[in-house]
Amino acid sequence: MSIPNIITFGRILVVPVAVYFILAGELGVAFWLFVGAGVSDAVDGAVARMFRARTVLGAYLDPIADKALLVSVYVSLGHIGVLPLWLVILVVFRDLMIVGGVMLLYTLKESLAMQPLYVSKINTAVQLALAAAVLAPAGLGLPDFHLFGRELVPLLIWVCAGTTVLSGLAYIYRGGLLFSRHGGVP
Repeated sequence: MSIPNIITFGRILVVPVAVYFILAGELGVAFWLFVGAGVSDAVDGAVARMFRARTVLGAYLDPIADKALLVSVYVSLGHIGVLPLWLVILVVFRDLMIVGGVMLLYTLKESLAMQPLYVSKINTAVQLALAAAVLAPAGLGLPDFHLFGRELVPLLIWVCAGTTVLSGLAYIYRGGLLFSRHGGVP
């Protein structure tokens, strides 16, 4: 276990704690845990690059930690009624579809590089921004965020939905290309 992997594993352990605080209505505490997880994500990546401590385990653990945090936070925020359930279902379905596709390709003995698509990186940034925009007012003691006189959260909800759909379609296309190499049959 390298230092970056230990940091990533710590981020995974924060997930149930953040979920607890969201469900308990302590969005301020959940915000700071979310921020801490984000900082740890940046730190483990920087340490891995600076000290050339990248590992195969880390290449798998890091996206698992990110997905565990985002999916858990979205499900929790949907459960307490802060995010619309249709968006939570869309986000969770996209991630399940990606994981299912990876597992299916693995069973076909397809070698996979754990490289997210560019649209997926944008989608992750939007998902993070939306979760932060929902949690931050409680965490920082601020009023709801506004952009050009409009509430930011409803705008981010629609941007998140759009990037989630685009990202999902891009992965379906990419998966289709990989499956076609096998004649579409396992």
